[in-house]
Amino acid sequence: MPHAKISALGCYVPSGVMTNQDLERIVDTSHDWIVERTGIEQRHIAPKDVATSDMAVEAARIVLEQRGIPANTVDAVLVCTVTPDMLFPATACLVQNRIGARGAWGFDLIAACSGFVFGLTTAAHFIMGGTHKRVLVIGADTMSRILNYKDRATCVLFGDAAGAVLVEATDDPAEAGFLGHLNEIDGSGGDFLRMPAGGSRMPASHDTIDQDMHSVHQEGQQVFKYAVRKMYEVSRDLLAKHNLTINDIAMLIPHQANRRIITAAADRLGIPPEKVLININRYGNTTGATIPLATRDAWTQGKIRKGDIVLFAAVGAGFTVGANLWRWQMDSPNGPPV
Repeated sequence: MPHAKISALGCYVPSGVMTNQDLERIVDTSHDWIVERTGIEQRHIAPKDVATSDMAVEAARIVLEQRGIPANTVDAVLVCTVTPDMLFPATACLVQNRIGARGAWGFDLIAACSGFVFGLTTAAHFIMGGTHKRVLVIGADTMSRILNYKDRATCVLFGDAAGAVLVEATDDPAEAGFLGHLNEIDGSGGDFLRMPAGGSRMPASHDTIDQDMHSVHQEGQQVFKYAVRKMYEVSRDLLAKHNLTINDIAMLIPHQANRRIITAAADRLGIPPEKVLININRYGNTTGATIPLATRDAWTQGKIRKGDIVLFAAVGAGFTVGANLWRWQMDSPNGPPV
């Protein structure tokens, strides 16, 4: 059975920055209020003419250039997003066409903030099943397009970005990257974090627009409690499943929803702060892109090196929950930034 490894990584972040001070001018909030409750200091916002597929394409091109391969050698393109360019065609189709991945198939994977973890799991199993040699997994979201900038409880949280990895086959057991996963969903929490309108149950109308039903709606306390508990539990249980402990982990790379969620879950796990990657202060919650962005930062800062075991963990709307264990197989970065 072939093994799956991450062989390339690339991210794209739009240049436009919205600081907490900028938000102070458009909504009833303050820099101190935002930092105290979320840990966010700024977030990047895509220009009006840039959509999710545009950012995904840029991240994908970085991955392909870094790996030194043409796009037509990719077997599948998975785009993990809750902000597709449109309901159909899939954003994966748009990305596949623009990067020139002729012959590849793919699809959009909607699992909110757990999307990228679910995408990694799917890609790894495609590889290990022997049916694919290279799978491009992209997490990309333009969350600024579905925010109500009068709702200070949600508009301060999110930013725009894209990140991608190439999951590749190897026959060498020493290069095996994917160690295991533990994913679950709990639809009973679906009402606590959602965008109510825009689908078949509540299609767009004057009423849905007037009632602000096309933006993020969240019951913060419910989401916070669930996220802390489940990020801890899924990480604990995945480690136990593979007879590992926190001491075996070089780095926990969690979804970046809220600094307090991350630190609370890490405290329960007993993992020291220096082994937890937090970069929410610079990017906010970029949904599908948070884990590749955080992985890039951990890798380029030398916090993960070839041979290290990395734990990815996320909780998202749905509710969705996911964790992956990977042995990092990429050498230390050199050359242009990724």
